[in-house]
Amino acid sequence: MTALIPGVPRDPALPVREGTGLTGARCRELFEFQLGSRLLDVAARVLRERGDGFYTIGSAGHEGNAAVADALRPTDPALLHYRSGAFYLTRSAMAGRLPEQGLRDVLLGLVAAAEEPIAGGRHKVFGHPDLAVIPQTSTIASHLPRAVGVGFAIERARQLGVPGPWPEDAIAVCSFGDASVNHASALSGFNTAAYVSYLGLAMPLLFVCEDNGLGISVRTPSGWVEAARHRSLEYFEADGCDLAGVHDAARAAADHVRTRRSPALLRIATVRLMGHAGSDVELAYRTKREIDADIARDPLVGTARLLVEAGLATPDELVARYETLREHVLRMACESSRRPRLTSAVDIMEPLAPRRPEAVAEAVTACAAPAVREKAFGGRLPEHEGPLTLSQAVNRTLADALAASPDVLVFGQDVARKGGVYGVTRGLQKRFGAGRVIDTLLDEQSVLGMALGAGVSGLLPVPEVQYLAYLHNALDQIRGEAATLQFFSRGAFRNPMVLRLPSYAYQKGFGGHFHNDNSVAALRDIPGLVIASPSRPDDAAAMLRTCLAAARTDGSVCVFLEPIALYNTRDMFEEGDNGWLAPYAPPSRWAETHVPVGRARSYGDGRDLTIVTFGNGLRMSLRAAVRLTAEGYSCRVLDLRWLAPLPVEDLLRAAELTGNVLIADETRRGGGVSEGVVAELLDAGFTGRIARVTSCDSFVPLGEAARHVLLSESEIEEAARKLLG
Repeated sequence: MTALIPGVPRDPALPVREGTGLTGARCRELFEFQLGSRLLDVAARVLRERGDGFYTIGSAGHEGNAAVADALRPTDPALLHYRSGAFYLTRSAMAGRLPEQGLRDVLLGLVAAAEEPIAGGRHKVFGHPDLAVIPQTSTIASHLPRAVGVGFAIERARQLGVPGPWPEDAIAVCSFGDASVNHASALSGFNTAAYVSYLGLAMPLLFVCEDNGLGISVRTPSGWVEAARHRSLEYFEADGCDLAGVHDAARAAADHVRTRRSPALLRIATVRLMGHAGSDVELAYRTKREIDADIARDPLVGTARLLVEAGLATPDELVARYETLREHVLRMACESSRRPRLTSAVDIMEPLAPRRPEAVAEAVTACAAPAVREKAFGGRLPEHEGPLTLSQAVNRTLADALAASPDVLVFGQDVARKGGVYGVTRGLQKRFGAGRVIDTLLDEQSVLGMALGAGVSGLLPVPEVQYLAYLHNALDQIRGEAATLQFFSRGAFRNPMVLRLPSYAYQKGFGGHFHNDNSVAALRDIPGLVIASPSRPDDAAAMLRTCLAAARTDGSVCVFLEPIALYNTRDMFEEGDNGWLAPYAPPSRWAETHVPVGRARSYGDGRDLTIVTFGNGLRMSLRAAVRLTAEGYSCRVLDLRWLAPLPVEDLLRAAELTGNVLIADETRRGGGVSEGVVAELLDAGFTGRIARVTSCDSFVPLGEAARHVLLSESEIEEAARKLLG
């Protein structure tokens, strides 16, 4: 840096060099944020060596992203790459905060301090509710589908007149590394953004790829990001080591997105300095010449050169400023390391899944005005239709929700014009319009990403994935993105949603594995997730209202499992008895018919045996219980209704009443729901007898063969007789 030769002084209000829009004064300010970001990386390694820090993946070499932040507004929602230190410090200052505040935010995250303003010591993330920076826990592209959802929701909220957290002319920005471009989530994000724009819909989203040519140790071929990009995305690029160049390219890209409301990709060619992380030994996979070449392109030196050649600083002044700021940052780091950390499981889990049952109970009673309901249902209110099937009950409940609030969106593959594969959403688009009931492209990651973006943008999304098995194509959008947001933002950000899943097996004469899936294990181990599993039409309506209210009130992420085989079931015991139908409760009875999260439903008053079940198992268990009663066994049946959280209190009460518990579980024996039920009984000290009967540890085969691996009524009866001796 000392070898630089000062130029003739320029007016700081003028461009720092010919042909750029970056003024000398702003260049000097952005240089401060670049320096701060670099020194945070130094502090991270010092803290780690002392045993006071826990995170050393830094932004060194990527500090040109300060100019990306400068090209945007502090109210534009940002989903950031983990090398976005300079962007974050710039955004913080643009929002009117003192420089020390941005630095302290990051330092508190490095030491896992409970006072850190976004995650509170739970994770090191860039995020802040006052800066419109949505924290991202994964940096391998899983946030791109959500970013697409945010871009979509900005415009959709404006069209629907729904107030949201972002200004109406906002644009979303999403940054990521070059290796992430190859991830399926990134490809999904690019494709969906392009697809929406191709349809002529607004998609104000700026993708920013910070291309340092490496994914840890694996090289990204030169030119690959441009070659692999979606051709429908407007393309911009800049040298990330040239602050003026990044400034101009980022301005052009942001202006394109903001004025045209269409997506763009900005590629910034960067270098990676100081390795992937503090533990990374780059010489194991890079030559010294390659490392030295990157050091020679250091973006801090590049910005210093701009200032010196413009006569706005001398090399000695800049070196002195670096040293002064270094001492200041290291002193702040030492102070941060002494701040309190999380010390109990209660404190850690507090923002995971807040539950306010009283508020939810009140929220379920909200409905449209009588005249609005009358119009929405075409003059025939559902409570006047007579007994309904489960499918019809879900349809009518969705219609009531759409009529009651303009922020509710129902979407998924085939849900609109066709009304869903099973007709559950039939007629909703015709009544509420294509802006509220939406057919999406065939990509589960995009469907869930749209829901995540809509939820964090103030809407209430009700996405559908066509089959339970299809969810596994995009499970990380629930596990890694949806379920973590409140936890890693202390509730400052949330993504409420009710994910509808046609589920389970027993589709006679149809199926094969992907249409008959009986595994929910991947869902049940996600902390904080609400899993509803209604069996009867009246429960389906009440529980769907509960999920919608919990999403709106608590920000809950709810999965609503709808048993396909029971969608159109009418009879209970004999053909024509209509025992499985139920009337639709009018709004005046929604309070008294409310089903709180985690409450089971009991059938019968038997004293010999409690059959615990859910889903398709309820109908089988009730039929089996009638036959067992005829043989002299006194049975009761407990429908769990909620698979997470399990209704433990109701379960224990029903178990103690008989002392004998048979769990009839249509999921698999290994990893099934029954394992959790047994564990809850034993943990609570239940001393009675427990048995379980389940489906086999098998995928579900095609046709009649399925009967040999799925739970049956006869197996329930046989297991009950064996348990009772």
